[in-house]
Amino acid sequence: MSTMIAPETEFESIRAELARLQARSPLFARPGFLIRRLHQIHGSLFAEETSEFNITPVQYSLLTTLEALGEIDQNTLAIEVGLERSSVAEVIPRLHARGFVNRKQAEHDRRLRLVRLSTQGRRLVTKMKPAVQRAHDRTVEHLSPEARDFFMLQMIRLVEANNERTVAPLRLPES
Repeated sequence: MSTMIAPETEFESIRAELARLQARSPLFARPGFLIRRLHQIHGSLFAEETSEFNITPVQYSLLTTLEALGEIDQNTLAIEVGLERSSVAEVIPRLHARGFVNRKQAEHDRRLRLVRLSTQGRRLVTKMKPAVQRAHDRTVEHLSPEARDFFMLQMIRLVEANNERTVAPLRLPES
């Protein structure tokens, strides 16, 4: 699989623009800084677009994962979203208190807590989808459609390549 991104002359212009931008701030040469900063920006856009729902991006990820997978235990939910179990254990009771999820002990293993989206949770996810999509679109709106696709591809590659280097790896289906 080729990772070539552009013809040589276009690549040279990309390198020149990158050098010009990095000269403005030493922080622009640090992928970690840029990732953190973009995450902050997206979080602000998400909050702006979804303020009427009072749901965080992590809560939304949990809700949409439950929508897709149905009833699962909290540990599996944590793996599906790439969160630490303790984080999920803190968030689920808040979602339950608001009526968005139902919880129960697993009959086959009393140590497991099963979680599923409630009817109210399903309605919330459906109502939120356009606002969440606007936040995602606004995050990358300054890129051309082709650049958006390439940016998404590169982020996926980085997540897959580094997934196991975190305390909470995301479950990635075999390709």
